[in-house]
Amino acid sequence: MAAPGSVAASPLVLLYDDLFLRHERPGHPESPERLRAITARLLAEPQLGRSRWETAPPAVEEDILLVHSRRHLERIQAFCAKGGGWIDADTYCGRDSYEVALGAVGAALAAVGAATSASPAPAFALVRPPGHHATPDRAMGFCIFNNVAIAVRHAQQRYGVERLAVVDLDVHHGNGTQDAFYEDGDVLYCSLHQAPLYPGTGTAGERGAGPGLGANLNLPLPAGTRPESWLGALRDEVLPALRQHRPQLILVSAGFDALANDPLAELNLDPEAYGTAALLLREIAAELGAAPTVWLLEGGYDLWQMPEAVRRCALVLAGLAES
Repeated sequence: MAAPGSVAASPLVLLYDDLFLRHERPGHPESPERLRAITARLLAEPQLGRSRWETAPPAVEEDILLVHSRRHLERIQAFCAKGGGWIDADTYCGRDSYEVALGAVGAALAAVGAATSASPAPAFALVRPPGHHATPDRAMGFCIFNNVAIAVRHAQQRYGVERLAVVDLDVHHGNGTQDAFYEDGDVLYCSLHQAPLYPGTGTAGERGAGPGLGANLNLPLPAGTRPESWLGALRDEVLPALRQHRPQLILVSAGFDALANDPLAELNLDPEAYGTAALLLREIAAELGAAPTVWLLEGGYDLWQMPEAVRRCALVLAGLAES
């Protein structure tokens, strides 16, 4: 029997679909090359040979409406049907982007299903477009639908998971995820992000409201933050919050744009830091008796370091590495 807090090696479920490559705008940093680089690196890793690569059915309108307004859904649907364009200065849609975004949400839902099944397995949804900036009524920050927020509501309604946590490792604050759960005490939202930086939200004073007061933890970090400080915030602030909240499922908004060479931010992490974070989150889930963690790809735009960071996290999730 494994010692408390340890996790034996188990097949990792990797959710991916070539559909995700059809959301594209030439020259935009949120490009199909991100997924091509990640999948090539994972496929070249022999230790991940037992991993289960799976596709998932797309989400349906009822799934999107778990978080988003019908007005938002229909606006995106109509915009893409007309050929797409720029939603705002950062966020684009093409003709296929509505279909791609439904596919991304579908993969997130399947990842939750893998973690909460009769034979639970850790899952990593390698999706795009990302989601954590999308608010219930607005697409923004490269994001169309909020993959992780919809996955949370799906876990609650489909699988009866009552208490959940979202740990957001993206270098940008996940304002959309915060908005979705700001008054919900059953969902703990924790974010480590650079500040000041887009979108300008995520102060330490934003702690939730009403029944959700205290269930929102923002850890803004200055430009230049190094791995030891970032991991210190995770150990000293996020892990105690998780122990207090005792979630049955932890979802990770896995943004890899805090790496030192990322073109859109100024933190100084390395791939090893992400591997250590994956280990800490895997161990706290085991300690709490929670389901295996569910990881959903968010940002990350350095095509050299990012695939290595994802590889390290995947090995840890599969119980094949300690960092």
